[in-house]
Amino acid sequence: MSVLKINPRNAVLLLFILVTAALRLLAFTGWGPLTVFTPIGAMALFGGAYFTGNVKPFAFPLLTLFVSDLVLSFTIYAPFRDGLLYTGWFWTYGAFALMTIAGKLIIRDITIKNVVIAVIVSTLIHWLVSDIGGCLIDNKFSLTVYTQRLITAIPYEWRFLSGTAIYSAILFGMFEWLQRRYTSLQTAH
Repeated sequence: MSVLKINPRNAVLLLFILVTAALRLLAFTGWGPLTVFTPIGAMALFGGAYFTGNVKPFAFPLLTLFVSDLVLSFTIYAPFRDGLLYTGWFWTYGAFALMTIAGKLIIRDITIKNVVIAVIVSTLIHWLVSDIGGCLIDNKFSLTVYTQRLITAIPYEWRFLSGTAIYSAILFGMFEWLQRRYTSLQTAH
């Protein structure tokens, strides 16, 4: 009988994403100084950068986002729920998947420069994709309406950029530090 071996690296990476999702939920309680920032961009970049293969970089962060969205959908955002989640959730998840791809492609080497570039790219992805979705859901897609939505979203996207930058610094910094301390967390070369 074989015993299932748990990869410590994947376990720690998943734990980081789960804790970050929990912080996302706590943000809605007004707990702590990071409550005005969303960590979802950082979760996508972190998963894309560190998980290997073609499934885990998407599956773990998306599943965690889905579970936290379910909790929010049936509690705080229950009046806005449309079915299981909120209207247009698939645009958010599409943007999230694209942010994960950005993390996978841009952050092949973990450097401050690559993380900063990925944070900016992920914010642009979120901004452009989410607002296209908003226009299509309202059946009001035109260049004028889309441009107006983009302009209206600027304050939110500044917070998204800030949250992605702050949480990315924490996630990437802590995991890089842990990898240096515990060799079992390093990838096998």
